[in-house]
Amino acid sequence: MSGFGPELEVGIARLRAEIAGLHAELMHYGLVVWTGGNVSGRVAGADLFVIKPSGVSYDQLAPENMILCDLDGVVVQGTPGAGRSPSSDTAAHAYVYRNMPEVGGVVHTHSPYAVAWATRGEPIPCVTTAIAAEFGGEIPVGPFAVIGDDAIGRGIVDTLTGHRSPAVLMQNHGPFTIGPDARSAVRSAVLVEDAARAVHLARQLGEPIPIAQDALDERYRLASELSL
Repeated sequence: MSGFGPELEVGIARLRAEIAGLHAELMHYGLVVWTGGNVSGRVAGADLFVIKPSGVSYDQLAPENMILCDLDGVVVQGTPGAGRSPSSDTAAHAYVYRNMPEVGGVVHTHSPYAVAWATRGEPIPCVTTAIAAEFGGEIPVGPFAVIGDDAIGRGIVDTLTGHRSPAVLMQNHGPFTIGPDARSAVRSAVLVEDAARAVHLARQLGEPIPIAQDALDERYRLASELSL
């Protein structure tokens, strides 16, 4: 048994259901293939988060096989799903939660246009009002890092600390997004791919026109106020 109080147990159960459901959004928007990609969410009021299991098909994901971890990425034994291995990106998610207390959700996808930009190690420039509103400027590139420890997490935190963007393109890997909750991070993941596709298409026609910094800042300010 977990030994959590009733209120915390209810919160964890609700988060399990939410995280399981949000993975369907990744499929709906074509952001992942096979079993790649992951969504996690921080448990309110506890040093815990919920993340998907490794190697499980999206159509088999359910609240009971989501995995509860502490902020070191260690699976909490005696809880549903604990018999499975958590996502291979669990250490990265855990590092983000430990070092960015304002973050309540983390998402990683393999969406093709965003991955293409990541393979070039090139930020996505802020050349549409939609990018300005969601990301507040260019979508930055993080350093190359291998899966297995918290190196990816360090790259995410180092790149996004002090940056307005909730998204980073980890070089030769793909996009990671953060948010105050898991749903917000999924929204940003959808919009990263939309931005990557739009700017790629624009470049086929010529060089995109940059948005002036003052106009970019004003668009971001207005969007931020509307989301409050």
